[in-house]
Amino acid sequence: MNLPEINFAEKSTQEIETAVITTYEAIAGRTLAPGDPVRLFLQSVAAIIVQQRVLIDYSAKMNLLAYSNGNFLDHIGVLVGTDRLPASAALTTLRFTISAAQPQGVAIPAGTRVTPGNNIFFATTKAVLVVSGGTTIDVDAVCTELGTKGNSYQPGQINKLVDPFQWFQSVVNITESAGGADQEADDAYRERIRQAPESFSVAGPDGAYRFWAMSASQTIIDVSVRSPAAGEVELRPLLFEGEIPGTEMLNSVFDIVNDKKVRPLTDHVTVLAPETVEYDINMTYYISHEDATTSLAIQTAVAQAVADYVLWQKSKLGRDINPSELIWRVRAAGADRAEVTLPIFTALEKYQVAIADNPTVTYGGLTDG
Repeated sequence: MNLPEINFAEKSTQEIETAVITTYEAIAGRTLAPGDPVRLFLQSVAAIIVQQRVLIDYSAKMNLLAYSNGNFLDHIGVLVGTDRLPASAALTTLRFTISAAQPQGVAIPAGTRVTPGNNIFFATTKAVLVVSGGTTIDVDAVCTELGTKGNSYQPGQINKLVDPFQWFQSVVNITESAGGADQEADDAYRERIRQAPESFSVAGPDGAYRFWAMSASQTIIDVSVRSPAAGEVELRPLLFEGEIPGTEMLNSVFDIVNDKKVRPLTDHVTVLAPETVEYDINMTYYISHEDATTSLAIQTAVAQAVADYVLWQKSKLGRDINPSELIWRVRAAGADRAEVTLPIFTALEKYQVAIADNPTVTYGGLTDG
């Protein structure tokens, strides 16, 4: 919503000082010279009034969603039943293997820890049993530290057992660890508060499903909602910086949106990862002779502009692959012109996300423009 900027109190130091002095002069019937002690006293009073006006304006704005922050924003969230998401720990799935099948089950206690070897630990969330005659078992595990530290460990990297048990042979994570996040930031929390009224409906509108899905984790930045058939609802969440959610995150979203207090009785809900559409970048850019002395800085800026474009392209579902955006960013970085053969404009469905596959960026040298 493009609401106008508002102020609850005038805060201009010059205007307040002028008003105080002219009011005094009108009452006292005399003009105050620049060095008059009364004038100096009134200027100090005006400074205090300015500070009070700033506090009044700030206090009033903390009651409005668009301006509120910190604890003030938490109190606004309570009004619509939306709490700030706390810090969360990364999740993954571990596969334990024992050395040989046993005639009786082999128990793996809840809280069994595994590490990638750098003082980050993942603990199993429940006790499991390798059944008689079997040799492997999969179990969910959670990082023992809150926040992002436990994210992005690729399958196979979490492989060192900390708490040994009998018959143990090996352990590895079979999914990328993800879902760890710091406490929800103000901007993301503000957006969920804005969407909260959608959740009041019992008819299952798009906005309600989007609200509940984004409540699963503050790492979710976008969600597509569609109905491919009558009674069918398909959700596809996208994570921060365009990351594709893994099994654990999809399960977390599924559990929330399928709660009997959330899902309309007749809806069949599925939660899937976004469909990825890969594209290549093949671009040659040139720098004007007039900018020859700063060409190295421009080349660095262009490289960053391309990286920013790649991130921008994958940070929202359904964002069309748009080479015009790439050209604009490269020129804004200082290039005189850019010749882009790839990507070509491609329209995306709202459940798709564009992922760069093979960026090739060539500096073509200086040009007369």
